[in-house]
Amino acid sequence: FGGALGYLLGAIDWAHLEIGRVLGSEFQVMFFFSALVLTLCFIIHLCSIPEAPLRDVTKDILPQQAPQDFLLSSDKMYQYGSIEKAKNGYVNPELALQGEKTPNPSKQISKTMTMTSLLRVLMNMPSHYLCLCISHFIGWTAFLSNMLFFTDFMGQIVYHGDPYSAHNSTEFLIYERGVEVGCWGLCINSVFSSLYSYFQKPLVSYIGLKGLYFTGYLLFGLGTGFIGLFPNVYSTLALCTMFGVMSSTLYTVPFNLIAKYHREEQEKRQQARGGSLDSGERGQGLDCAVLTCMVQLAQILVGGDLGFLVNKAGSVIVVITASALALIGCCFVALFVRYVD
Repeated sequence: FGGALGYLLGAIDWAHLEIGRVLGSEFQVMFFFSALVLTLCFIIHLCSIPEAPLRDVTKDILPQQAPQDFLLSSDKMYQYGSIEKAKNGYVNPELALQGEKTPNPSKQISKTMTMTSLLRVLMNMPSHYLCLCISHFIGWTAFLSNMLFFTDFMGQIVYHGDPYSAHNSTEFLIYERGVEVGCWGLCINSVFSSLYSYFQKPLVSYIGLKGLYFTGYLLFGLGTGFIGLFPNVYSTLALCTMFGVMSSTLYTVPFNLIAKYHREEQEKRQQARGGSLDSGERGQGLDCAVLTCMVQLAQILVGGDLGFLVNKAGSVIVVITASALALIGCCFVALFVRYVD
C-alpha cells in the first residue's frame, strides 16, 4: 500500500512537469502538495510494519544450549540460505542444529554466488518458476506499452492534437491539453492502485491468488481495448482505474506466488529428514531478482520496438498492443501458472 502511494507521488510529479507552464505560480503550491504526500507516505511506511523485538525462545526448548548461540548477532558461520532460518529475531533451533551439521568450510565456499553459478541456476529453473517469469514479462510488456505512450495517445487520438505543428498553433495547444489530461489519468491510475492494494488481502480469501492474477490481466485488457475502440475523454479517464488494478497485481501477486513456492519446498525438505536442507536449494532472493528482471526485459522490448511501430502506424497502436498482450497474458495465467493452496 505504501509503495502504491509512492507511485501516486511519482505520477503527480509527472503531471507537474506538464501543467507547470499553465499554472504559473500555483506550480509551487503543487510542489508543496508533493512534499506533503511524500511525508504522509513516509509516516505510513514507518507505522504499517511492526517490528519484532529480539527475543530468546530457545532457552525453554534447549536449556543445555547457550541462548546466544542462536542469536542473529552470533559469530558462527552458517551456510548459504541460513537467513531463511531466522524469524522474528531468532534462529529456529532445529534448523540451526541441522545447519551446524555441515562444518566443512570448503562446501560453504562452494556456495559463493558467481556469474557461472548464477547462470547455472537460471538455466536449471523449475518449470513453474519459468512460467511465472513468462507471465510477468507479458504483463509488464502490456502495461508499459500503454503507460509509456498514454499521454501522447490522449493528445493525438482523444484530443486530436498535433505535436508536430507550430507551437503557437491551435493543434499544438490542443495536444498539450490532451497531454495534461493524460497525466491526470495516470494520477487516477495511481489512486486506484493504492485502493486496490489495500483491498487485495480480503479479496484473496474469496477468489484466491489465481483469481487476483486473472482479474488483473483481464480488466486491463478489456479496459485498454475499450479505450482504443471508444477514445472519449471521460470514458478514458474512467477506464484508467483498470491500469491501477494491473499495476497493483504486477507488484504483489507474482512475488506472493514465489513465497508460496519456497514455503512449499521448505515443507517438503523438512518432511524428508534424510537429506540436507540446503542440497539443491534455490534462494528466494535470487528467484525474486529473476522475476524483477522481467521488468527490465519488458522495458528494453517496448523501448526498442514499440517506438518504431508508433512512428509508423500512429499512437493508437499502443492501446491495441497493450490490450492484445494483456488478454494473451490472461490466458497464460489461467492455463500455465501454477498456484499453491
